[in-house]
Amino acid sequence: MVNTVSKTPQADAPKKAKSGRKTGGGRKKLTEFNKFMQTEIARLKEENPDMPHRDRFKLVVDNWNKKKDKELARS
Repeated sequence: MVNTVSKTPQADAPKKAKSGRKTGGGRKKLTEFNKFMQTEIARLKEENPDMPHRDRFKLVVDNWNKKKDKELARS
């Protein structure tokens, strides 16, 4: 019994990289707001671990808005 394997020309051809498509290899750069959120959420979690996340998030957004208002007042 002889096992014959026929190769098609497509099987031998090297694969080409698809052009025009992004490879999902990297992460987006964090915005100032994202960085602020990360640090403030962590800080509030350390200070008050029993506070619900929703309340912590509201405080951080309020702090962000106050910070932005101060920066705009300086300009």
